[in-house]
Amino acid sequence: MVAAVVALVAWALQLMQAANDRQEFSLMLAGCMVCSAAVGLATVMVLTFTSPSFLPAVDAGISLDSIVLPWDGQL
Repeated sequence: MVAAVVALVAWALQLMQAANDRQEFSLMLAGCMVCSAAVGLATVMVLTFTSPSFLPAVDAGISLDSIVLPWDGQL
């Protein structure tokens, strides 16, 4: 995953350099889109690796069917 993010950033930098050399705005937009994809992938990766690896409700075997909400009328 880290290699994919680094590859996307490298590709974005190459696109932006080519856009600067050729004075093409479309290549600059493509570079920005690739860079934003890299940022999104890195964000998902960080959220995945820093989140808790377990859900207490699933591990404890608690069913959501046992929860009574106030608007259900079953007080």
